[in-house]
Amino acid sequence: MCGIVGLVSKSLVNQTIFDALTVLQHRGQDAAGMVTCEGNKFFLRKGNGLVNSVFRTRHMKKLLGNIGIGHVRYPTAGSSSAAEAQPFYVNAPYGIALAHNGNLTNTQELSDEMRRVDLRHINTTSDSEILVNILAHELQQQGKLIPTPTDIFTAVKRVHKRIKGGYAVVAVITGFGVLAFRDPYGVRPLVYGLRQTKNGQEAMVASESVALDIAGFKRERDVAPGEAIFIDVNGKVHTEQCADHPQLAPCLFEQVYFARPDSVIDGIDVHKARMRMGVKLADRVMAEWPDHDIDVIIPIPDTSRTSALEMAEQLQVPFREGFIKNRYIGRTFIMPGQLERKKSVRRKLNPIESEFRDKVVMLVDDSIVRGTTSKQIVQMVREVGAKKVYFASAAPPVRHPNVYGIDMPSPSEFIAYQRTDDEIGVAIGVDWMIYQTLDDLKEAVADDQHFENFETSVFDGKYVTGDIDAAYLEQIDARRNDAIKESDEELEEGENAAGDLHDKIH
Repeated sequence: MCGIVGLVSKSLVNQTIFDALTVLQHRGQDAAGMVTCEGNKFFLRKGNGLVNSVFRTRHMKKLLGNIGIGHVRYPTAGSSSAAEAQPFYVNAPYGIALAHNGNLTNTQELSDEMRRVDLRHINTTSDSEILVNILAHELQQQGKLIPTPTDIFTAVKRVHKRIKGGYAVVAVITGFGVLAFRDPYGVRPLVYGLRQTKNGQEAMVASESVALDIAGFKRERDVAPGEAIFIDVNGKVHTEQCADHPQLAPCLFEQVYFARPDSVIDGIDVHKARMRMGVKLADRVMAEWPDHDIDVIIPIPDTSRTSALEMAEQLQVPFREGFIKNRYIGRTFIMPGQLERKKSVRRKLNPIESEFRDKVVMLVDDSIVRGTTSKQIVQMVREVGAKKVYFASAAPPVRHPNVYGIDMPSPSEFIAYQRTDDEIGVAIGVDWMIYQTLDDLKEAVADDQHFENFETSVFDGKYVTGDIDAAYLEQIDARRNDAIKESDEELEEGENAAGDLHDKIH
């Protein structure tokens, strides 16, 4: 998962992009990058690490111009070396810098096509480098010295026809403006907003609305599936539908875990969606065990807090904060390698003994993927004297790999792999295990809005793009299992200042 931002302003954009990236930091802590444009010249800074470590004062002073894009990354396709940091840049035509969130599912085919047909060289394993070269090729095919918005949208239409997967893209075209577009299913989020100044209109696109909020932009709307938006140098916004058969199927896991609770994605208030998840969980508890003996409900920080609070209110059971989180330890979801994830859990969370001793505790988390973190937390809770430990997940069991931009592990490493719910509970050491159902999760997220579909492949193995087969899943399994990752880490040790991201792929 990554975060992107693009901006056309009437003044320097470096600080605004920096601020936007800091509030999108939860989407990627491996690397950060920014490209700004002044006249016909690009200025680029990117590297491994957090936003505030990649961009120091000396770098910010050199990022000139009132047009730019930014990116925070965690690795899905490719490695986590500095060479994979975004944005990527090509000289021709015009000069194009591009960054994207998501994952292309036909990368190998495209890489071969780049060499044989487009006669372009790809230097990294990043699908973002492939994307910028495809866009550049299709723009060059237009043969215009000064491209119009129509020319740019024609190029995007050709890009959509060539690439597959889930993606949200932002690019800056030197001297012309910022382009952004979203995959035909809207799997990855993208929103745009406007800001009026005394010098005229400014426009911004970003992965989440919170980036617009912090910069003082008014959220206009989400970019539609398959739609492209071009912001010219004057801040004028041009939009066009560029996909043949767009259909909104946003990633459900965004709402469960990835998105910030203060964001609005595809018209869905993330915070309220997570509140409704808690209500649904409470309903399940009452349906399965109306005379439960739960003494206290405690969230596993941070994402599950909202759901846990609503669950407690519905069940009329006390809600308590039972864990103190070390804010200086990063999120473990995207921490490469199982060994590092295991070491990080005890350093990150410490239980408050008085909230657990002699109590029947219901722990609530947003999801369980590997189960490693969950198992260690349950063990900690028992060590401080809990009488019984129950566990509720606001999401259904994760049983299938994600191919659209979330670097989930090999399926055999999922705690739910070939296990029933009860068997999962035994594996993590709890007295009772309860999961949200997929139907309840969909209802909680959609509420009263009409959604024909969600991207739910991690729960049900159904891939909306229709191009994922067993051979492809075997291919990504070979890249994602821990043995391979830990071998890669040894090769790249000393090269990466990257790190953690998620509290999940436990």
